[in-house]
Amino acid sequence: MNAAAALATQALRRLSFGFAGDGSHVACLASAADGGWYVESWRLPADGSPAVPVALPLAGNRSESLHAQLVALADGSVLICRHDGDRHDLVRLSYGEQAAVEEELATLRMPGLRILPLPGAAAGAPADADPHAPVAVALGSDTRPATTAWLIRTDGSAPEPVAEIPGLHGGGTWLDHAGALLALDRVTDGLVRSVVLDLRTGATTPLLEIGERSNDRLVLFDPDSRFAMVRSDAPGTDRLGWGVLGGGEPLRFPECLHVAGMFLRPVALRQAADGPRVAVQIDHGAASALALWRPALNRLDRLPVPPGRLGAAGHWGGAGLRMPYSSPDHPAALATLDVDALLSHRPAPAGTGPMPLPLPLQLAPLGSGLPGPWRDAVLPWQPGGVRTARTVPSGWRLDGSTPPGDGGRWQPAQSIELAGPAGPLEAVVYGGDAWLSSPHLVLALHGGPADAWRLEFDPALQRMATEGLAVVAPNQRGSTGYGVAHALAIRGAWGGPDLDDVLYLLDGIAGQRAALGLEPPALFGVSYGAFLALLAAAHAPAEHVARCAVVAPFLSGARLLAEAAPPVRALTTRLGGGDPIVDARGPRDVLQLAHRIGAPLLVVHGNRDEVVPVSQSRALRHELLRIGRAEGADFRYVEAAGSGHEVLAEEGGAVLHELLATFLRTGRPG
Repeated sequence: MNAAAALATQALRRLSFGFAGDGSHVACLASAADGGWYVESWRLPADGSPAVPVALPLAGNRSESLHAQLVALADGSVLICRHDGDRHDLVRLSYGEQAAVEEELATLRMPGLRILPLPGAAAGAPADADPHAPVAVALGSDTRPATTAWLIRTDGSAPEPVAEIPGLHGGGTWLDHAGALLALDRVTDGLVRSVVLDLRTGATTPLLEIGERSNDRLVLFDPDSRFAMVRSDAPGTDRLGWGVLGGGEPLRFPECLHVAGMFLRPVALRQAADGPRVAVQIDHGAASALALWRPALNRLDRLPVPPGRLGAAGHWGGAGLRMPYSSPDHPAALATLDVDALLSHRPAPAGTGPMPLPLPLQLAPLGSGLPGPWRDAVLPWQPGGVRTARTVPSGWRLDGSTPPGDGGRWQPAQSIELAGPAGPLEAVVYGGDAWLSSPHLVLALHGGPADAWRLEFDPALQRMATEGLAVVAPNQRGSTGYGVAHALAIRGAWGGPDLDDVLYLLDGIAGQRAALGLEPPALFGVSYGAFLALLAAAHAPAEHVARCAVVAPFLSGARLLAEAAPPVRALTTRLGGGDPIVDARGPRDVLQLAHRIGAPLLVVHGNRDEVVPVSQSRALRHELLRIGRAEGADFRYVEAAGSGHEVLAEEGGAVLHELLATFLRTGRPG
């Protein structure tokens, strides 16, 4: 087995999946347990046989950037755009025996650049493709603001500029098979509306103007039938609608496409005898569901896919619907779905059924199985529906998911709702039904803050679970996926409502565990979650926290504003991170609270962190030493040389996963 083949069998993380215009291949970024990131190219056999990933690692043990953009090409090679500030390098990667063959194509200089694949008919199949034909379009934005479009070829010729249009433009939906007409979302005067860019002439024309001041975007289109799906707030709220462009009939916004509290995302379309069929991903909280929408029947039928997280991208061809998928015990891979077979299970219409009930910690099970009142409770990984068994339904196949190296099985997790101080809080929980009575338990806090834990494979949490730690990963206020009010609860109040939630959970979990004669929970956090974990360790009673491990923490919003790079400062300002909170707890400044952190502490930070400067952790270490804490006994400080903000996902990450899991289990900082 050569190096490329070996890598493809070891991938634990995959992201940024993108399908070729003809659906013959898909590309993604991947990483193994203890290596950097590399590109994978998957061939998708037309006969529906399993898809197989092929690794395209870079020579010299170099790692691909997490921010690189990929376009899968019909011959199995991958067009990649690497970003370095205003510089954007376009490179073609193709298979080599020991490393990928890199072909530098061009460099473009713009404040922002993204690339989109041309539709399949334009790019051509490998056998009949014109070697001089374009394979992608690049869209660059500048500060005027204006958008420039180039056609990208792989024959060595320079990018061909074809349009320069005023304004910023997002999205990108092809309106024809030839790759001439591209629908883009133009941002003008605070509104987002779809326009059509004609790449032959460089001209744009309006496409969607539904209401006088509405935001209108094209999200899916079939060039043959001219069937279109749109997202618009013209009906009063952000809704999905549909129609036939040029058909003379008004757009329709059916009620079945408006499921309260959930985000519906059309991902793929296929024409059938009964008209268009649309695969719709339904996101709510930690998990995803999948549904089939048929306009002719005005029905949204949920498909019985296993619990987990879908990848918000797909291709629906003769071999079935293909989508990325991950769950806590299945590293990200590619699922193939036979929609008709899944539909034959006759699921209930999406949005029906009882809603999940929050579980008070006093009723959390101490043995196998939920207690009586909760045995039939609906778990949020099946949004709005009936709790189902964790069996693989007929019509579902997962290709390329990496098993553990020891031949065993990954640790599973479930999604439950716990009672919080202001309402229920969803949490991803490792440790089975008896998680609360596990000998060791970790309360894990996600970064962001505009982020959330998902019901997907996470190498760091998986390593903790493998070490015998129960893990409770809550999506406290400020997390995304639960509606606007939940997400915006901490705007201008970093360490406010979210800290209330964490301290409430700590109090409940520690109290229940104390009654069982068990140690209190440990705290773990990354980035914003590290900041929150340090605040919780300082404010919680000493008997509520066994130990605390943080990765890439900042000390306060104000201190981050003073030291971070301009993009991070802009984001922090937009989220109100520098606004002070005036209450009985005082300033949310870890440096001022360091003397109150009594639990054993582990701090990990990459010395090339481009988001949270390593100076934040260095200042914390200095303060701990100043107040008399002993390094190696009271705390341990680890600075990862050459690592950035994603230190746990970069080369050497597996060593840090083991370090964190061991510390959180034993408390030994040395």
